[in-house]
Amino acid sequence: MEDIFIDVISEIRSILVHESAALSGLQEHIGDNYLQAVRMIHNSSGMLIVVGMGKSGLVGRKIAATLSSLGTPSAFMHASEALHGDLGMIKPNDVLLMISNSGKTRELIEIIPYAKRIGAKIIAITHNSDSELARTSDVVLPLVYASEACPFNLAPTTSTTMTLAIGDAIAIVLTKLKNFKPRDFATLHPGGSLGRRLLITVADLMHTGDQLPLASADTPLIEALPLMSQKKLGTILITGAGGTLLGILTDGDLRRILCRLGADSIKARIGEVMTVNPRRISPEKLCEEAINIMESHKITTLPVVTAEGVLMGVIHLHDLLKAKIY
Repeated sequence: MEDIFIDVISEIRSILVHESAALSGLQEHIGDNYLQAVRMIHNSSGMLIVVGMGKSGLVGRKIAATLSSLGTPSAFMHASEALHGDLGMIKPNDVLLMISNSGKTRELIEIIPYAKRIGAKIIAITHNSDSELARTSDVVLPLVYASEACPFNLAPTTSTTMTLAIGDAIAIVLTKLKNFKPRDFATLHPGGSLGRRLLITVADLMHTGDQLPLASADTPLIEALPLMSQKKLGTILITGAGGTLLGILTDGDLRRILCRLGADSIKARIGEVMTVNPRRISPEKLCEEAINIMESHKITTLPVVTAEGVLMGVIHLHDLLKAKIY
């Protein structure tokens, strides 16, 4: 029986080469029209509204989402829904990014007179530079390619890949023009890992008050040990006058002390065996910095102190992991 899968790998490679070549060729057609489009969006006091139908609409949704997540207020409008009431979302000073490979999509064409009448600008992404969409738009970003990757030259494949790449390029250029920073990205993505790392501070997660395993330097080690179990933080924090942090003793330190000094070490005062001047962090620091310190120094606990060295709390690696800060 003939193996119908024999050429699958070579076919996939060929399709990827086809689409890559189209993207590479597109670079030769990047000119002042792209500068005009970016300037139009950047200088607009309104929103960018991406409009499309079918596969172009699906790509348009992604473009609008990318732009919004990178600081350019954007929304997607389905062309058909626009003709049944959604035109109301278009306001003067908005910019419409209209996507149609053929440039002849009736629903898009019918939106243009209304958009022009209220003062919105139009940018078109289309393969057909002679189409009505291209002729009536303020700026045209042409999709220049020989054929779709589809063997019948029918299914949108190469064209949608190019459109998506154009959308990504515009979004990233606008991000640079706006001086958009990772913290800005985090602000717009509070539910994601990056958002948590760049927005949640040590003060938000640290243990305080009665949760802290506190001891003075002259406390016998044998009396302080129950604190380590009771508070379930695997550490004892040693403080002095005014609550100043003097040192720390972790369960790992305790094991090493017992191995080195034997059972008699249990009679020592905690100040004699504690780690003096341990790693610490201030409460306003981001949790990202806390986890970086822990990873760099292979520790699991960080005392939280003020600028004057007064102990305010403690943060544990488990707190960071529970908050999904990786």
